[in-house]
Amino acid sequence: MTGTVLTEDAGDGVRLVTLNRPQRLNAIVPELLDDLVAALEAADRDPAIRTIVLTGAGRAFCSGDDLKEFASQIADKSATRAYIERIQDVTRAIVLGDKPVIGAIRGWAVGGGLELVINCDFAIAAEGTRFFFPEISLGVFVTGGVSELLPRLVGLQRARELILLGEKFDAAQARDWGLIWKQVPDAALMTGALALARRIAALPPGPVRDLRRIFARPSGGGLEAAMAAETEATLSGFLDPETARRVAAFR
Repeated sequence: MTGTVLTEDAGDGVRLVTLNRPQRLNAIVPELLDDLVAALEAADRDPAIRTIVLTGAGRAFCSGDDLKEFASQIADKSATRAYIERIQDVTRAIVLGDKPVIGAIRGWAVGGGLELVINCDFAIAAEGTRFFFPEISLGVFVTGGVSELLPRLVGLQRARELILLGEKFDAAQARDWGLIWKQVPDAALMTGALALARRIAALPPGPVRDLRRIFARPSGGGLEAAMAAETEATLSGFLDPETARRVAAFR
């Protein structure tokens, strides 16, 4: 890792992952993508870690692609494709991994930064946070599974509005639309995110993992497909020794 992402164990099964390019508002460059994938995959492999909190150093969460690097990103088609695929690898690590990811969002969450917000299981935003998608206005396209995930969160019409028109919006609007879980005062951001992460970390990991996997399935699979997935996840839960221990303690 090159230092563009920092990790810290926060106790109680929680790992803090921090984007660390504050001088560029944590804008995305290849090194940051590589470091972020490595950090997320390491947390996912670690049996002591139950949840991940993703945040940004300094006064922004992530301002999206570092446009100062754009010329180098388009110098070669194969390199451009590899860069875009690495962006998608981050989404795979967040959405398809076994560990829930809590976003602690402040300042700006723009473009690829907003995509990271959408990828999180829960996003908590400080009151001063601002969001928008500049991609279409710049002639590029959204990544991070946003074309699938954003309509699930806010509805198709709102998703069209946010992506095509690129209007800026604040944390209160994001909360009202269902794009984030909660809006909090700036000073309460990390306390709130860590408290939620610890609450989820205390849950049995098997059902948490299975719920994430089911939610990550493509939409439109139908009721029978959903119930089949639920049956397998419930069977796994019933047969997990951890479940027996918890049931005995509950009684």
